[in-house]
Parts: sequence; structure tokens; C-alpha cells
Amino acid sequence: MMFPLSAYIEAAMELARYDKLADGSFAGEIPKLKGVAAFGSTLRACEKELRSTLEDWLLVGLRLGHKIPVLAGIDLNRVKHGRLEADQAA
Repeated sequence: MMFPLSAYIEAAMELARYDKLADGSFAGEIPKLKGVAAFGSTLRACEKELRSTLEDWLLVGLRLGHKIPVLAGIDLNRVKHGRLEADQAA
């Protein structure tokens, strides 16, 4: 069983796009999530930083009551007490 937040993070990371920059470093973004972008000296470092940025973005957004985009059918706006509402659970 995967918790909604974990499932959402995994779904979001599958949508990540990476580019190699002129200086050899990497940039990553999740296009469907405005403002979720990161940089790293290696692809792995960029991926790790992007995941951390995504986690922070989600936690701040949820705390402030921002509407979080639905990804892979996961609607974090409908999560109560760490679990999906009954009609959304698989």
C-alpha cells in the first residue's frame, strides 16, 4: 500500500524532464507543476534536488491550502488524515 503523497511524488517524478546545459550541469523540471525546477552538477544530483524541491513545493502548497494539480488520478486536495477519501481509493 502506498500513501497518496508517496504515490503523487512518484507520478510527478515520472513526468520530469531534464536538459544538459552548456557548462555540463543539468536542469530538471516537472512541467505540470509550476515552479518545480532544480539544477545539479550531474543528472543524479539534479534528480535528487528536483525530488527535494517537489516535496517542499507539495508540503508548502498543502499547508497553505493551494490547489494541487491532479496527477495520475491522485487528487491530494481530497486527502483526509493521510488517506484518500473512500471513492478515490483503489
